[in-house]
Amino acid sequence: MNSIENPFTPGAGTPPPELAGRDNIMEQTRVAIERCKLQTAAQNIVLLGLRGVGKTVLLEQIMKDAVDRGIYALRIESPEKRSLPALLVPEMRIALLKLSKVAQAKELALRGLRGLASFAKGLRVKYQDLEIALGGADIKPEVGLADNGDLEHDLQDLLEAVGQVAASAKTALILFIDEMQYVQKDELAALLTALHRTAQRQQPVLMVAAGLPQLRGQMGDAKSYTERLVQFFEIGPLPADAARTAIEKPLLDKGVGIEEDALQDLLKKTQGYPYFLQEWGKQTWDTAESSPITKNDVSKASELVIAALDASFFRVRFDRLTPNERTYLRWMAELGAGPHRTGDIAAIAGKTPAALGPVRGSLGRKGMIWSPNYGDTAFTVPLFDGFMRRIMPKPDDALDELAKQAQELKMGY
Repeated sequence: MNSIENPFTPGAGTPPPELAGRDNIMEQTRVAIERCKLQTAAQNIVLLGLRGVGKTVLLEQIMKDAVDRGIYALRIESPEKRSLPALLVPEMRIALLKLSKVAQAKELALRGLRGLASFAKGLRVKYQDLEIALGGADIKPEVGLADNGDLEHDLQDLLEAVGQVAASAKTALILFIDEMQYVQKDELAALLTALHRTAQRQQPVLMVAAGLPQLRGQMGDAKSYTERLVQFFEIGPLPADAARTAIEKPLLDKGVGIEEDALQDLLKKTQGYPYFLQEWGKQTWDTAESSPITKNDVSKASELVIAALDASFFRVRFDRLTPNERTYLRWMAELGAGPHRTGDIAAIAGKTPAALGPVRGSLGRKGMIWSPNYGDTAFTVPLFDGFMRRIMPKPDDALDELAKQAQELKMGY
């Protein structure tokens, strides 16, 4: 069939043709944002889930819908090596400049910009990736406003000042934060403290964030009151009916059918994960010569899907790993999809759990593994166990293979 008309859109945060199975979460988040706008008590929202479940897509859709309703949004993606203040300042500047165009909010917005200048100036020594320049001759730091040089104290002052601006404009300011598991503990604690203060004072400031499953524990460790301040939503694979809709409706919209056994095979292979539904849908469309799509089309496409996932979705994560980290994941993969007891992984590796502690910790920080329960370890990337078995030898040979590769590199092969 015509590839140009292919409705499926695998990609990092790319909106699917049909956002199925998330209506309840979107509605509850909409209610929280609207309550925040009315300066009524509302909990912050955090979306938790593995890679490929559509957290970023959902976050983007929630933000788009909020902006369409007149809400002011700050969009942040937290990388591993950037500080939260450095990410907040430019987005906060844009929001305050926009709010300064609202007549009744102008003076408070200008004060907020001066507070932002104080915030950046006071923290730049500690956070050297923080830029100070805010533009405009009248934007000078305001003495006594968010200028202590202490993140936890200054961020409270800053969000309170911004909340006053949003209230005067009869709107709300929502912080949309993706990949939040990479925010450092002290920065996370400061943010939660500031959000707690704005909530206590019923100011229209709220956070909607997304991250890997370990984020819940990280937030709990940062502040003990997290469970009261935040409402967590578990984002998992789509249930069968929603997964079916995610495939069937885009096809029907294009006038294309799919045989029931082909659809069932596709749903089984994807396990309901939204990203895999898009990848299998795309490759199956390109493979099929005509409507309806058959099980044979799905089977042929599966080879292309695995090759595409291995070359991109899986490989980009594999390439960030050290040899020891790769070997650890290969031992995990030998046991299957998981979760696995940490002791079982150590046993197959022929080591003690304590000896593997450092590599396990580094994999956790890189967002490759997490602990669903005490003593358990699981992949954060669905189907990654199969990829590891395809790309690396079995554990008994893994170290020998790594040594061989290192020798070849040394000799310039």
